[in-house]
Amino acid sequence: MKITVLGDGGWGTALAILLKNKGFDISLWGAFKEDIEAIQKHGENKKFLPGFKIPKTIQLTSEISIACEDADIIVLAIPSRFLRDVITKNKKILKESQAGFVSVVKGIEEKSLKRMSEVAIEVLGDVELAVLSGPSIAPEVAAGIPTAVVVASADEIFSMKTSDIFRAERFRVYTSKDLAGIELGGALKNVIAIASGIADGLGFGANTKAALLTRGLAEMTRLGCAMGASRETFQGLSGLGDMITTCVSSEGRNHRFGQEIGKGNKPELLLKKSVMEIEGVWTSRAAIQLGKKYNIELPITQQVYSVLFENKSPLIAVNELMAREPKAE
Repeated sequence: MKITVLGDGGWGTALAILLKNKGFDISLWGAFKEDIEAIQKHGENKKFLPGFKIPKTIQLTSEISIACEDADIIVLAIPSRFLRDVITKNKKILKESQAGFVSVVKGIEEKSLKRMSEVAIEVLGDVELAVLSGPSIAPEVAAGIPTAVVVASADEIFSMKTSDIFRAERFRVYTSKDLAGIELGGALKNVIAIASGIADGLGFGANTKAALLTRGLAEMTRLGCAMGASRETFQGLSGLGDMITTCVSSEGRNHRFGQEIGKGNKPELLLKKSVMEIEGVWTSRAAIQLGKKYNIELPITQQVYSVLFENKSPLIAVNELMAREPKAE
């Protein structure tokens, strides 16, 4: 079986290594020729996943037609802001491959407010598609540290097939029928991770983090259920599990980003310096619009948005959250 990974970021690279170690024929595509050439030169992805050797038998290319040739499965690991553009420009190649697709993208499209699987289906039409999500920090997966994730698809058979493909000795894969919940959990937790990072940067403690995570989960669940997801999904790997990992790991880019804001750095300057996508920034804008659309209160998300885009002081944002009108939990 040939598997093509579209996206040479940390997560795409880690999955390419995981799947190659299982014995699959792997192609890893990156949008920029210079990045692919750097990986070929150094034998590792120093930009996005430093410290991990990439097997020489992985095909590295910036030509998507070469990457997708004879592919049985195509993994979409492209940042959410660029997914539609990439698959639209290469629609003919992707459709002609007749491959099944697995999205590992965690985000919400800002203009359409669509989940990533909805974007893919809208562009590619009636294709086999599954979503893989959960608490999965890329360096830990590349290092073979025990990890558990979840796969969801409208097609139960393809869901099981995807689970079999990705399951490894230290990479456990569960299945779910709640496609919306799996995707929304993976996207919305990044906003809460920014809030958690801000609290850490301000020097707050475990009490604050526990409050943020607990109320953040309630916020995610309210919005997710209004959008048709199952409440139970947010208690699982792609909700609570992914949120915990992203909010406590030093490798969580959204948490690190928030931490720097809490220390006094400006969001716009941090974004300019970051070589990695900070998905939670753009998800906060989409989530605010979704909250208005479904009439769901999102106090933590609103404050994160105000800090990121309205120049609100992080300390004032925290004070306003604490001063909200008392209510039942």
